[in-house]
Amino acid sequence: MTAATVRASHPLGATPWWSRTSVRVVGGLLVPVAIVVVWLAVTLTGLVPPFRLPSPIAVVQAAGQLIADGSLFTHIAISTQRVIIGFLVGSVVGLFFAAIVGLTRSGDILLSPLLVALRAVPSLAWVPLLILWLQIGEESKITLIAIGAFFPVFTTVAGALRRVDPQLVEAGRSFGLRGWSLLRTVQLPAVVPSLVSGLRLALAQAWLFLVAAELIASSMGLGWLLSDSGNTGRVDRILLAIVLLALLGTLTNALLVLFERAVLKRWL
Repeated sequence: MTAATVRASHPLGATPWWSRTSVRVVGGLLVPVAIVVVWLAVTLTGLVPPFRLPSPIAVVQAAGQLIADGSLFTHIAISTQRVIIGFLVGSVVGLFFAAIVGLTRSGDILLSPLLVALRAVPSLAWVPLLILWLQIGEESKITLIAIGAFFPVFTTVAGALRRVDPQLVEAGRSFGLRGWSLLRTVQLPAVVPSLVSGLRLALAQAWLFLVAAELIASSMGLGWLLSDSGNTGRVDRILLAIVLLALLGTLTNALLVLFERAVLKRWL
């Protein structure tokens, strides 16, 4: 197909059907709906015993029980609060260290090897150390989530800052910009796409670290619900916690996508 044919099939200003919001929403729902239908079929027909895989109806009933005793929304609120605070703290600290490593030769030499090594440490390996240092309060949980959010922001932004056009930086310096003013006015706008990508990865990582964080002597939260249900053999609640984590991760990512569009529209 030639370029002329493509242009003829998509008149100026027309949006291809696969790029329309309604098509993307419906298309994105097809696979989840199909999974639920297959899940319902294998459970109702007895192909899989209920103690191994409860039906979607049983999972909904488990949600109803937790809503009735008032604990479900508390679990959701506490986990969301921990993720948001840890994500914000980790992102800010990650941006700070990215500026040091990405903009200074000494920072790159001194800090890069250490941070690369720390990035390889599994999330659960931090748990006993954080318990010893910060006890079992909220500080240890939020710190672990912040560690998870730190590395995606640091890695993407530091790499992007190293690749900023030197001529652009020199142009900023010729106007008297130095230090923070140069970073804020010239260098950060140049790496906005990488920054936003790093934030989206950091948010996903924050949700991943949440479960490990709520293993630190928690009594509430979706991670605790997941762990407690595993100890008591409540597979329906395990599946409920997994579904809720997936939905909350999708929702917060959608909010970050809206932020991304606003930022890119402002700076690009």
